[in-house]
Formats: sequence, C-alpha cells, structure tokens
Amino acid sequence: MLNFSEIQKILPHRYPFLLVDRVTEVSAEKVIGYKNVTGNEPFFQGHFPGYPVMPGVLIVEACAQLGGIMLLQQPDYAGKLAFLTGLEGWRFRKQVVPGDTLMMEVTALQLRAQFGRSKAEARVNGELAASGEILFAIGPAAPGS
Repeated sequence: MLNFSEIQKILPHRYPFLLVDRVTEVSAEKVIGYKNVTGNEPFFQGHFPGYPVMPGVLIVEACAQLGGIMLLQQPDYAGKLAFLTGLEGWRFRKQVVPGDTLMMEVTALQLRAQFGRSKAEARVNGELAASGEILFAIGPAAPGS
C-alpha cells in the first residue's frame, strides 16, 4: 500500500497533474490505485461549467501514472522516467463526476528493452468507466533522482 507521500517518491508528477491518490496493491505485473475526484479539481472550471465531467484524457493519464508506479517501483527502473507513447482501443462508458472515486487497475502485458504495453481499466462503484491499452517508453533518470 502506498500513500500520497510515497507515490510522490516514485512519480515525478506534482499538483495539479498528479492524478493518483493512493495505491492498495502493487507488483511487477499489476497495480491497483485510486483517484478521489473532487469538485475542486482545476479542470472542472472549463469542463464543463455547470456540468462537471472529468475529461477522458485525464482518466487515461491517471491510469498511465498508475502504470508508471507499477514500473518505476521495480529496482531496475527506479528513478527513471516513463513516457506515454501510444493508446489503443480506449472506450469511455461512464462519466466521472465530482464525488466519484476512480478505482484503476493496470496490468502489464509486455516489456521489451525500453518499451512496454499495459492494459488499464477505470471503474466507479464497480461500473466500468473507461478501458484500453497504454504503450510506454522508459526514459533516462528523472531530474533530481
């Protein structure tokens, strides 16, 4: 289990772009984490005024960050950067709104040299909100690591 402070030791992201609040399970093959969606999120000012909906691209980013935790907590990749290189098959099935808790699960599918692929699902109250595959590349060491 990783709390917010421990997540910040693994990922280089910071407010307002750190989109994972806690992790309840993490291994080299799978990670489960959560994003508490509040009405104070800066993106709700413009998406959409009077009808706040979490942008799908930020749901994908939250899943990608969670996948980064899965990868970067491994000793071989600690301190490196993970970059999003592609998306495949993403579908959005449920709107995510203030008050929701986004439960995300990312599973490793493939890792070769500096590139990989993972499968992600995001749920709210057990209902699938979004799913798809994330392609990534492993970059150099993060600044300050």
